[in-house]
Amino acid sequence: MTNWWQNAVGYQIYPRSFYDSNGDGIGDIKGIIAKIPYLKELGVDFIWLNPMYKSPNVDNGYDISDYKDIAAEYGDMAQFKELLEACHKENLKIILDLVVNHTSDQHPWFVEAKKGKENPYRNYYHWQNATPANLPNNWQSFFGGSTWTVDEPSGQAYFHVFAPEQPDLNWKNEAVRTEIYQMIRWWLELGIDGFRLDAISHIQKEPWNFKIKDNPWAPFMNVAGIDNYMKDLQQIFNEYNVMTVGEASGVSSKKAVNWTDSEGYLDMIFELEHNVRKGVAGSERIDLLGFKKVIARWQKDLGKKGWNALYLENHDNPRFNTILGNETKKSAKALAMMYLLLRGTPFIYQGQELGATNYPFQTISEVDAKDTLSFYHRLLAENKSEAEALQLATSWSRDHARTPMQWDDSKNAGFTTGTPWLKVNPNYVKINVAAEKEDPDSVLNFYRQLIQIRRQEETFATGTFELLAQNDPDIFAYLRKGEKQFLIITNISQKTRKLTLPKKIWQKNWQSYITNDKTAPKKLTKEMTFAPYDALLFVEQSNS
Repeated sequence: MTNWWQNAVGYQIYPRSFYDSNGDGIGDIKGIIAKIPYLKELGVDFIWLNPMYKSPNVDNGYDISDYKDIAAEYGDMAQFKELLEACHKENLKIILDLVVNHTSDQHPWFVEAKKGKENPYRNYYHWQNATPANLPNNWQSFFGGSTWTVDEPSGQAYFHVFAPEQPDLNWKNEAVRTEIYQMIRWWLELGIDGFRLDAISHIQKEPWNFKIKDNPWAPFMNVAGIDNYMKDLQQIFNEYNVMTVGEASGVSSKKAVNWTDSEGYLDMIFELEHNVRKGVAGSERIDLLGFKKVIARWQKDLGKKGWNALYLENHDNPRFNTILGNETKKSAKALAMMYLLLRGTPFIYQGQELGATNYPFQTISEVDAKDTLSFYHRLLAENKSEAEALQLATSWSRDHARTPMQWDDSKNAGFTTGTPWLKVNPNYVKINVAAEKEDPDSVLNFYRQLIQIRRQEETFATGTFELLAQNDPDIFAYLRKGEKQFLIITNISQKTRKLTLPKKIWQKNWQSYITNDKTAPKKLTKEMTFAPYDALLFVEQSNS
């Protein structure tokens, strides 16, 4: 028996950039409500909302100062309840980000904790005796620099795997766990349909004297003992029968089986390995061979037990139509077919379904992402020119994905009547929802077709996966076998490519189901030639 989410397609919304209803230049809850008909038309089953909690926004909302309140720029709790009701009325489910590895340094718990060693909230976080010259260890944070920030008045330092403004919670403290579990239940009682668990594999740390050998993140990535906390969370999630997806770096494809099988802590996890880069810094691209080997390993290891969360883009990565495609309609469609028909639950990131591309940064003033800005200034300090520093810093910036959603060809792409918080990609005049809705050959309508095919054909939810042409650097081809057999072939390159198919494939009777181009081959033969970014789906015909 399959769970609802195994037949579902998700849509990730970055609220700040989705749709602005009040003209302040920032997307908001009422904006999401206004676009529910669009999401229904696209055919998705649930939406994942990036954080909208109260936050000083040091890390774009992942630094939470109040778990039970909405940031004023997005709206309020009454509006959130309205959104939940409106989505449920349309049979759309909502999952929220659950950020419990750390809080903001402006969260009341940390404000109290800083008051002194005797404060009851001190032990909600990790504190050790320290001076600037003598830190507890040499561990490095994900954002660069030490994982320790010294609080000189108390002669101690607190621990953070992200920014200093994001102190890590001390999960060993039962009081912390009690508060977190109560908060989780509070949201589930409200009626949300699940969580995406942010940075969840970091909640357990090694002892402070742990020596790093090769992996700098080993002291806080899927560390032994995390299972006890995950079992607690699993118990709550099972009680409410909700969907969960984890951001669980450090959990290998083999270990992911235990995390996501029928007895697992979560329903699925996002792997963070497939962005295999190649090329010169500043103009790197995804290496298809490396990418497909990672994807195929996860498909194989979770083939019988466990479950994959499928994605190309999210709020932290550049646009795939730029870094693996060639920014055309055709390449966007090829990428869609390549991943949407794999085994797992696909997530579409806002704008991806339009074939959105990277933003052409002209000046550093157009950048918002703090990690991009600090990288840029570091490069200037290394005597790089402004132009070179801009190119190097922005080539893989997360701001590419955070530019406002492109709704139509009016000013600011119809995102806002005010000044958008981040500039709109100038290609909005061609790449936008209104134009693509009207074009039967658009990327948007191709996504709609693929989503429909996934829903109609049970094989895509429950069937097996078999990789073909496994060492081919340009072609991603695979079989999905279940009550029917499907063959997917995509040429993910700018070259015309020839492929010799194995006998077990070409001797069967195949019918073309859908292609991304009228000129793509409609018949399957032993020797095939594919134009750049050709994508083909075939279904096997029974001989009866």
